[in-house]
Amino acid sequence: MNARQANPWAALGALCLGFFMILLDTTIVSIAIPTMLNKLNAGLNSVVWVISVYLLTYAVPMLFTSRLGDRFGPKRVFLAGLVVFTGASLWCGLSGNVEMLIAARAVQGLGAALMTPQTLAFITHLFPPAKRGPAMGMWGGVAGLATIAGPLLGGVLVDHLGWEWIFFVNVPIGVIAIVLTMMLVPDWQPKHAHAFDLLGIFLSSAALLCIVFGVQNGQQYDWGTVFGGITVFEIIGAGVVLMIAFLVWQRFNKREPLLPLQVFSNRNFSAGTLTATTVGFAMTGMFLPLVIYIQSVLGLSPTMGGLLTAPMSLLSGIIAPFVGRASDKVNGKYLVMFGLAALAAGLGIIALQATPDSNAWTFVPALLVCGLGIGCIFSPMSNLTMGSVEPRLAGTASGIFNTARQVGGVLGSAAIGVLLQARISASIADEATKAAAQLPAQYRAPFAEGIAHAAANTGEFGSAGGPAPMPGLPAEIAAQAGKLATQAVHSGLTDAARVTMLLPMGVLLLGVLSAAVLQRVKPRWETPAPAAEAAAA
Repeated sequence: MNARQANPWAALGALCLGFFMILLDTTIVSIAIPTMLNKLNAGLNSVVWVISVYLLTYAVPMLFTSRLGDRFGPKRVFLAGLVVFTGASLWCGLSGNVEMLIAARAVQGLGAALMTPQTLAFITHLFPPAKRGPAMGMWGGVAGLATIAGPLLGGVLVDHLGWEWIFFVNVPIGVIAIVLTMMLVPDWQPKHAHAFDLLGIFLSSAALLCIVFGVQNGQQYDWGTVFGGITVFEIIGAGVVLMIAFLVWQRFNKREPLLPLQVFSNRNFSAGTLTATTVGFAMTGMFLPLVIYIQSVLGLSPTMGGLLTAPMSLLSGIIAPFVGRASDKVNGKYLVMFGLAALAAGLGIIALQATPDSNAWTFVPALLVCGLGIGCIFSPMSNLTMGSVEPRLAGTASGIFNTARQVGGVLGSAAIGVLLQARISASIADEATKAAAQLPAQYRAPFAEGIAHAAANTGEFGSAGGPAPMPGLPAEIAAQAGKLATQAVHSGLTDAARVTMLLPMGVLLLGVLSAAVLQRVKPRWETPAPAAEAAAA
């Protein structure tokens, strides 16, 4: 199909189906974490890697894959990504252990990296600047809905079919998306003969891998030696050095750098990209402490946990298209700033409300505030960031913009994961020491030590039941110790979740500051409609 024959809204609908599937998989795993801890006999750090490796292999290649779209055609690269993603989803569901699942998720992330840059590039091609607001609204609505709907669908699948089905569900969706893309999306060929920056790809990939590995595994290695005398901080430092080397190489690469730094001379693009990074950090990180708390402390099933967040998902999806249209008429930066502040406020209310015996449904108003915030972020942020980018840089800019959000997600997953693990160990140990004071003197030390040891292996807290009882206790003491242990675990997990939520809140406030720099600008470059392009040709 050529551009003259294409219906832009039908083409965008087909692309959004694939995009929905990608974003769904950034959050659908979160609701299954307690179940996966038990079924795969894995620790919290391993299961967090299931999230992080997907985001890592999603983010790192995206600057490269955006160039592939420019050279070989966005439709063809998008289709290749759909095939890889769908096949990897089947592999994920068939994985029998956490190591195999991590490998399959890495391949799944590569498929997502092939697909994502092509969606925004197609919006700039299919829609003239004056009509991009509603198109961005549709894209933003899909992004917000998919990112938040993951827990609801994931909960239903985990409860009724098993954790494997959070991946199997992608297979029929992927097949439908492949058929619709082949039928409805035009085979647009930018035909840009790009030179691929192989050194840049290596430096950026190695830098992010070292930083994420070091941050996420720091708690596991007690921030000490990992292997061969190499410490966690040395690995993180190596990542920072490699990242600096990458930026220096991009500055001096005179051919075609992976990250053309001149694009950051555009004020809106620079500010919007930083804002997108904070959004990715917060929206990926916020679910981990929330899910652990509502399932392991409050005892909600995965389905009920998903239902708890459903109003947030619904509100976000409803208002996003309206916000997209409004961003064409008002200064969109105020919408973005309001959305970021509202999301931070919603998380703050949840942190203030959370207690070991809270009624889960009292969190709905705070979650609605979060949903309102999310619905106000994506459309105007994308419109302001991409709206003033020169068309010839649209593919590259799209790749950078999406990469920034995903890098934020990678760092958010790693940082929230390590902070949550550290707080779980410390908080449960403190609560166990307090609870031990209610036992006879001879049982206090073994009780506190046993709970603290179990806290280091957070996989034991994948359900609301708490740790196993201490062996060899008299019956009357065993019953008391069991209750005290459960109370200590629940109080410790609650405290850990509350403290951990402060991190995404702080990052969102940084996002408010970066969004304040955005300007309302009229696009300086008018992109002709596809039909006009075809007629001119």
